[in-house]
Amino acid sequence: MLANRITLLYVLLMTAVVVASNVLVQYPLSGVLLGINLGDLLTYGAFTYPVAFLITDLTNRQFGPRVARRVVAAGFVVAVAFSFAVASPRIAIASGSAFLFGQLLDISVFNTLRRQAWWRAPLIASLIGSLLDTILFFSFAFAPAFSIFGPNDAFAIEWAPILGVLAAEAPRWISWALGDFSVKVLVGFVMLLPYGALMSKLKPMPGVEKLA
Repeated sequence: MLANRITLLYVLLMTAVVVASNVLVQYPLSGVLLGINLGDLLTYGAFTYPVAFLITDLTNRQFGPRVARRVVAAGFVVAVAFSFAVASPRIAIASGSAFLFGQLLDISVFNTLRRQAWWRAPLIASLIGSLLDTILFFSFAFAPAFSIFGPNDAFAIEWAPILGVLAAEAPRWISWALGDFSVKVLVGFVMLLPYGALMSKLKPMPGVEKLA
């Protein structure tokens, strides 16, 4: 019964993070920092979404990959359904696809590395999963090649200096993707702090390491 309650908590947390990120990714940062137009570089969703990988890794550590996949599947269904109500269909499709494949890759990498140094599995798994997630989301959501999912965002595909500072230019969504992944890398390291703090309380269930 306790395990079911904890699993439900993971599902609820995952859903909240993904839905919030789906909304926030539609809003570029406002303002200028050191001459850089932040709207050319990042969206607010970049700061919330990486928490999803922490939730997945904690689930995987405590209950193993099978339960982690169930949490991802449940979070995927609920989050995508809600996302269609609060975000554009294209954003919802892009977010759902990126979330599902990025999280499943995270689970696989984490499970492979779980017997190594405590920090290696969550860090490497989240970074690799984040890379796939970033590629899929920004391509599906903004690249003109995927306009089958919905109309293009004129602001996103408008050309601007890469990362807001380089002489070379590219569609703005490219800079968003680069900035987003940079933040995910940074947050991936930061998330090691709560992961490490919770390790002693969220110990693996018996037999978890034998699950696949």
